[in-house]
Amino acid sequence: MTLSKTQDTSHDGNISRRRLLVTGGVASGLAFGGLLLPGAAWAADYPKGDMVLGDPDAPVEVIEYASMTCPHCRRFHEEIYPKLKQEFVDTGKVRFVFREFPLDRYALQASMLARCGGEQKFFGFVDLLFQQQPSWTSASDPTAALRQIGLLGGVSAEAFDACMADESLVDMILATRLDGHQRMKVSGTPSVYVNGEKFDGGLDFEALSERIESAL
Repeated sequence: MTLSKTQDTSHDGNISRRRLLVTGGVASGLAFGGLLLPGAAWAADYPKGDMVLGDPDAPVEVIEYASMTCPHCRRFHEEIYPKLKQEFVDTGKVRFVFREFPLDRYALQASMLARCGGEQKFFGFVDLLFQQQPSWTSASDPTAALRQIGLLGGVSAEAFDACMADESLVDMILATRLDGHQRMKVSGTPSVYVNGEKFDGGLDFEALSERIESAL
């Protein structure tokens, strides 16, 4: 897998829309990985805004900024997130917010796919995309691999292509990324915040747990 094709390990938070979209292969009309995706009709009924799990009135809010091609994000979702959900989200102590911070074009496409699966399937798609990350990011055609993952989750090939051609969805995800960089000072992924303050404990659940407990 080449760096230019998928993940950007420089963790450059200040990547421009033109750099990510045009040089990355996403543009109006929309060449993804050499495949032209016409602006097909799309209902634009994907969920908008923050994707949230847990009690909206929970005393602690944990925000994760993640890139779907980031190996460290995959580790977070394999090793930290299940414990966080079981011990804090499901018990009403934490409101978990997932925000997209794509570092490359295929991370953007994967984020778009998760949105286009619908609100009820969003976190299931996120889990599946991270589980299969080594496979689809190293595929000769990651877009085609993502299309197959979409089929597994009930997103038809036609719906996938239309979703990928939706510039409003591109703009929404990139606006989240830009806001994260400018307002929250996100510079790499995963970036985790507890009640608005950056957690610098890395992939250490015990440290994150202690931070949450201190905020309760």
